[in-house]
Amino acid sequence: MTLTANQPAQDHEPAPPVPSPGQAFPRWFRKHLTWIALGALLVGLVTYLAVSNMSGATDPRALSARNPAPDGAMAAAEILGRHGVALTTTDSYDDTVSALSDKDQATLFLYDPRGYLDQSRLKDLTAAADRVVVVTPRLRTLNGLGPGFRPGGVIPEGQTVIEPACAVEDATVSGPVSAQGSVYSGPEACYSSRGDGPGLYAASADGTLVVLGSTDLVDNEHLALQGNAALALRTLGNNPDLIWYLPGVKDISASDTAPTLSELAPKWLAYAGPWLGIVALLAIGWRGRRLGPLVFEPLPVVVKAAETAEGRARLYQDARAVERAAGNLRAGTLTRLARHFNLGADATTDAVVDACARRLERPAPELRWVLVDFMPGTEGQLVQWAQKLERIEQEARTR
Repeated sequence: MTLTANQPAQDHEPAPPVPSPGQAFPRWFRKHLTWIALGALLVGLVTYLAVSNMSGATDPRALSARNPAPDGAMAAAEILGRHGVALTTTDSYDDTVSALSDKDQATLFLYDPRGYLDQSRLKDLTAAADRVVVVTPRLRTLNGLGPGFRPGGVIPEGQTVIEPACAVEDATVSGPVSAQGSVYSGPEACYSSRGDGPGLYAASADGTLVVLGSTDLVDNEHLALQGNAALALRTLGNNPDLIWYLPGVKDISASDTAPTLSELAPKWLAYAGPWLGIVALLAIGWRGRRLGPLVFEPLPVVVKAAETAEGRARLYQDARAVERAAGNLRAGTLTRLARHFNLGADATTDAVVDACARRLERPAPELRWVLVDFMPGTEGQLVQWAQKLERIEQEARTR
């Protein structure tokens, strides 16, 4: 069959619509969004690792020469390197000893805030180095430096700028510093808060051993304040080589063991311990109750009123409850007097006192002082007052 020009072709399906260029990219992006995100994450990770390797390894520890953070000391290390000081960073005792043995004149920078090094290792390091600079040492570290150094307190919080006030050349040339921390006493002490007392800078007589009482003198955050940088550079840069040592857990000596309880206890405890034990046994035998055999009684058990009152009185006596006992005695006396005078259950205190005064023919204020106003303060006064109450009650019943 032949189709004419005006007759539509019904045997063929219509062609699908072709998307415009503006709609094709969003559709493709949504379809491959997961792979795009994974690729971006991978590229970012590779870029971060590359930048880290190019910039050099960093150390997050405080006062590390490779730490650019505010609590690090990279700024001081970089400045010392620019002035010709060869810096060597070490992380272990063995590496430090090896580095010191290879150099004739070297300064050792030591920051051991947790006291990992023992006294024997501290003595070996001070003997191997030409100069040792210790920052904020603990008491254990301070004792290993020698008998000339002792802790002396802290700088007051309100004091921000401290003058040298000493004859040490490094301190006088550096001028005032701005730091907060501990002060130490030594053969030479500078930057004291009390004039001639312990200071932030303590040194031996020959200057080979220096103790700095604040990390503010070296760290990046406070290095630019006052004369902090000058003092740090003069203290650490006096020799051509500088060993920067930060001890760690691996530097703890294998022979270091925690002392036992017997080693910590004083010697006199060996004699006082048995004696205290004997005294404790005697006290137990003296104060301990000696209970007899159990007695079986049929229930309910009838307890006499006198026994109950006596037991309660003993409890008050053991507790020294004078006011509580006086209140019970007063309430009981007034209740019995009101019942004796037929005043009723709602009788007031004044009505009981007036009735008692008329019956005994005594002044009402006198009876009121005894029955209502008086309050005993001791057990002796309580006994005497209870006897007066008993006499008043007996007189009222006999008349």
